[in-house]
Amino acid sequence: MHVLKFGGTSVGSVENITKVIQILEDYKKSQPVICVVSAVGGITDKLLKAGHLAQTKDESYLSEYKTIKDIHLNILSRLIPNVDKAVSDKLNTKLDNLKSLLDGIYLINELSPKTSDKLVSFGELLSSYIITETMKSKGIDVVRKNTQELIITNDNFTKAEVNYNTTYKNIQEYFSNATQSATILPGFVSKSQQGEITTLGRGGSDFTAALVASALEVDTLEIWTDVSGMYTANPKLVKQAYPIKKLSYQEAMELSHFGAKVLYPPTVQPVLDKNIPIVIKNTMEPDADGTYIAHEQTNNLTVRGISNINDISLLTLEGSGMVGIPGFSKRLFEVLANHKINVVFITQASSEHSICFGVNKADANQAKEKIDQAFEYEITQHKINPIVIETDLSIVALIGDNMKSHQGISGKMFSTLGKNNINVRAIAQGASEKNISAVISEHDVKKALNTLHEVFFEVKTKQLNVFITGVGNVGERLVEQIKQQKKYLKDNLKINLRVIGLSNSRQMVFDEDGISLKNWKAVLSTGETASLEGFFKTAKALNLRNSIFVDVTANKDVANLYANYLKESIAVVACNKIACSDTFDKYNQLKYLSRKYNAPFLFETNVGAGLPVIDTLNNLIASGDKVTSIQAVLSGSLNFVFNNFNDTTKFHDVVKQAQAEGYTEPDPRIDLSGVDVARKILILARESGTVMELEDITNDSFLTKANLESNSVDDFYKTLIDDEAHFQKLFAQANEKGSKLKYVAEFNEGKAKVGLKEIPQGHPFYNLEGKDNIVMFYTQRYKEQPMIIKGAGAGADVTASGLFADIIRIGND
Repeated sequence: MHVLKFGGTSVGSVENITKVIQILEDYKKSQPVICVVSAVGGITDKLLKAGHLAQTKDESYLSEYKTIKDIHLNILSRLIPNVDKAVSDKLNTKLDNLKSLLDGIYLINELSPKTSDKLVSFGELLSSYIITETMKSKGIDVVRKNTQELIITNDNFTKAEVNYNTTYKNIQEYFSNATQSATILPGFVSKSQQGEITTLGRGGSDFTAALVASALEVDTLEIWTDVSGMYTANPKLVKQAYPIKKLSYQEAMELSHFGAKVLYPPTVQPVLDKNIPIVIKNTMEPDADGTYIAHEQTNNLTVRGISNINDISLLTLEGSGMVGIPGFSKRLFEVLANHKINVVFITQASSEHSICFGVNKADANQAKEKIDQAFEYEITQHKINPIVIETDLSIVALIGDNMKSHQGISGKMFSTLGKNNINVRAIAQGASEKNISAVISEHDVKKALNTLHEVFFEVKTKQLNVFITGVGNVGERLVEQIKQQKKYLKDNLKINLRVIGLSNSRQMVFDEDGISLKNWKAVLSTGETASLEGFFKTAKALNLRNSIFVDVTANKDVANLYANYLKESIAVVACNKIACSDTFDKYNQLKYLSRKYNAPFLFETNVGAGLPVIDTLNNLIASGDKVTSIQAVLSGSLNFVFNNFNDTTKFHDVVKQAQAEGYTEPDPRIDLSGVDVARKILILARESGTVMELEDITNDSFLTKANLESNSVDDFYKTLIDDEAHFQKLFAQANEKGSKLKYVAEFNEGKAKVGLKEIPQGHPFYNLEGKDNIVMFYTQRYKEQPMIIKGAGAGADVTASGLFADIIRIGND
């Protein structure tokens, strides 16, 4: 005998009912099949809504009833196009009976639990009738048996308790004499010993199927739904989640309790007692394996699933008067039990100073009211405090039978949450160690589930979610490099790099699933109006794990937002030097926020573009070395200019060429004034441990007064033409000595300066070609021969690669 149960989504449409019937036809070829069906998807809620409207004298209950009627008549007419009049008349009679019940509720404006059971029972009774008549129209040997004649309960309406002996006897007697190949049973419904209609409560159709399977001691119980089994996490929130092939009964019950709606926990008990396996199958994909649930240990995996419960409120009973006094817990939970308030989470401090427990948020205010009343004396005596409620919370749980035999699971769980700035409000772990639960903000649930799933279930692939502001010259190259290397990163470094947000000065665009980089320019062109604050708010609202904000601008307003990103545990990668060369207090604050919120703040490209200058310096300091002096050529643009300027060229033309090739900022005055180089040596001085401000750096400018006082870029270029003789003189003086002009930055004994220098032959700077940079670190370990870093220090490609390297560095942490 096959026992199958189909849920509301499985019988929620003509198409799905057709699939159900096909499955039943296939099964009955080998053995008789028993099919338990739920109400058509959404009907139970509509019945309750109609009942509540009628109870409150709201005549719109008639509209709700009409919707229910139309749904069922439409399904019948489409399943059986030429339906027999007797069949449709009988369905209409059932619907008329429903209408009469609703009218009665309206007249007496009362909806008791007893009446509520009569009302909601119509859902299963209607769906089972339609499915049975459809199967008959196809020539299938099928009988509909009303389970109200089989399942006998007490009169605890809305959640009746089953009389197992009588129920099992009824089921066994009926099916011992049944000859049909298929039997349709309405789930959820039952009758009391006095003959009153009752229901089995939430998940009652699962329970009906389990009772039938247990009474008949079948080989397996199959629960058919709209997903292919129980998943490692909620697939609607975690796209990488996948079906679990095998689970123990205990694991399945834990997962079901914590939000996996595929299986209702009490369902397990009747079949668990008889050691009957449960198989969760997908009506839409009947050939999928599904999940097999049984007694035996399934395998050696530790964490089997991650689940969650939303809409939780956390209540805390606290006070010094609780310490060492027995009976507080008893009194507390008696109050809750007497008012039928279910507790889903409990934890107590070992000091006995507080008890913390979680309830559904709908029960929170009533719980507080009743507990405060019960402990009124202790509260007035200041022995304990009134109950404190925290709302908008969720419980996230790791579940697995084998967690108890593996050390470090809890540590791994909480460190993972902490790294993503997910604050844990309370923790509970049973002695069996099959469940580790944490209460977190409901806002963080998606991030928490994805973060934990990545750590415990995915093949060490780390997802990075990148938000890029500034997709001009450098930014465009960065996006193209990400596009080119995306597959390599995933295959070789196990990094899944996704660009979630893009912005230029005009438009911005976001895609939570990752922007397609094949045509990203076209996607960006259709985006919304750009806003720095809007970009930040969206990145914050998406609340994705391992989020990284990348600043590819030279904009002060963008730099001023770094603190906001870091406070949300969003890492910051920047080639913009403004933040790190601002006041020391602001620089230091960003470093502090990075540590506090575990959000990396990387700015390698601030100095030397793609050269590992800052990283090398940090490694020297971290290893205990101390920088005594730094000498460097830090401007690729200025090095390009002076390498290409001579007595046969014009200074104006060389600067123009440098700007055209992307070696200078859009405003070349930033480079030529020495401010850019001063910022770079300031950053290196600070990274070496020196407290220094930008104004502390001596800047010996080679520009003329007219150059420095120019009002615009165009005006600046005009002054360069006017002052050509000045620049030719600088070149001639150096050339006469056999020297070359280099713009040099120096840091020594806590002081720094920048300026144009004549570099003689034999000096490491002399042969520095093109746009190259060079940095020489003199340290306690490198006293005589400095550590030298040399290479291209400007250009869109190398700067983009430096940004890319910082992103990858975060991924490898």
